[in-house]
Amino acid sequence: MAQAMKIAIVDDEQDMRQSISQWLALSGYDTETFASAEDALKQLGPDYPGIVISDIKMPGMDGMQFLKKLMGNDSALPVIMITGHGDVPMAVEAMRVGAFDFLEKPFSPDRMSELAKRATVARRLTLDNRALRRELSDGTQIMNKLIGASPDMVRLREDILDLGQADGHVLIDGETGTGKTLVAHALHAVGSRAGKKFVLVSCAALEDEALSKRLFGPMLPEDSQLPAIEEARGGTLVLEDIEALSDTSQARLLSVINQQGTPAETRIIAISNLQEAGKTCEDALRPDLFYRLAALRLTMPPLRQRGEDILTLFTRLSEQFAEEYGCDAPKVSAQEAAQLLQAPWPGNVRQLINVAERAVLQSRRGSGTIASLLMSDHEEMQPVMTTEGKPLKEYVEAFERMLIDNTMRRHKGSIASVMDELCLPRRTLNEKMAKYGLQRADYL
Repeated sequence: MAQAMKIAIVDDEQDMRQSISQWLALSGYDTETFASAEDALKQLGPDYPGIVISDIKMPGMDGMQFLKKLMGNDSALPVIMITGHGDVPMAVEAMRVGAFDFLEKPFSPDRMSELAKRATVARRLTLDNRALRRELSDGTQIMNKLIGASPDMVRLREDILDLGQADGHVLIDGETGTGKTLVAHALHAVGSRAGKKFVLVSCAALEDEALSKRLFGPMLPEDSQLPAIEEARGGTLVLEDIEALSDTSQARLLSVINQQGTPAETRIIAISNLQEAGKTCEDALRPDLFYRLAALRLTMPPLRQRGEDILTLFTRLSEQFAEEYGCDAPKVSAQEAAQLLQAPWPGNVRQLINVAERAVLQSRRGSGTIASLLMSDHEEMQPVMTTEGKPLKEYVEAFERMLIDNTMRRHKGSIASVMDELCLPRRTLNEKMAKYGLQRADYL
């Protein structure tokens, strides 16, 4: 679950520090107090998980100097300044420097709580966005999101590492919901352009004229963005729904590619989401552009072909949602495991995410089954589907592996606890863990 936001209270008057701290603590905040700006600066780093409330008049380093130091370390840190009665010019100056807002003495506790709430919401959004940017630029982190031990996923991760180091343009295709944009991020994150710009444009989200302007310009004086081709210079430009490009835009994009030479100054990753039966990206693009973009190609495997990965993903996702909602993850029966493995999954991983979240929510209410969720998505599905697709032995092994994996994870690698819950002797458990490639060290 999300970490509670902190509030740092900085004031040289002990009574004031304590009263503010007590009131905010009653409102559910985690507070910490400092008697001077100098002491506070030792603890308040660039990614401080909270906000600051500071008096403006303090001995030594005063509030304005303190504010400037904080803004120099992290300009997005919300700082609420406490000013004396009538110090409006000083409050205005504080806002100009970067203060989030100010409280004029004497102030009401409710007003302070209201400001604290607004500031902490803004801070959480900032920190979440920073974490996401770091995650999407960290090759190790993003590769860890590409979960699965199926041959298709093992090969995909290897291809990403290989193509990430190459410099040619890439075409990623595959069914909707398979994670094509995530793979584009991964290709950027593991390659030599990882520290450079990553620009993503959805070609289907804009009308032709607006898309042409977004990609190639010219931009108007009041526009804050550069054309995407310029914005991504030296880095990676990702074009989602590449098949939506008009003939004119295709010609302009080809011209840009031809002018870049080898190696390309800007790498282009094209993503195709064609859903029309019998039609491919090659059919939708002019041949010379298609072959330039498809110099390197990745095709995402559909979820229904990934076997036990379905159960692994469902377990991880349901655990994440259970933590978010503050409840236990739903337990999967052998019948439900078989249904998960046999479901057609037309929406692929995106659909599995939705099913996992709904399973956690209905488990929290104490009603419903995973089977009912699958049935609601696909009315043509039968209640039990173990008669086709794979031998029964494979379904049993998949369920057995998931059960041991879940139990080991829940007991944090305690062999004794797992043996007790599953009623297995030590030797049998060891044999099954070896068979399924499960290692105790991974759960500690």
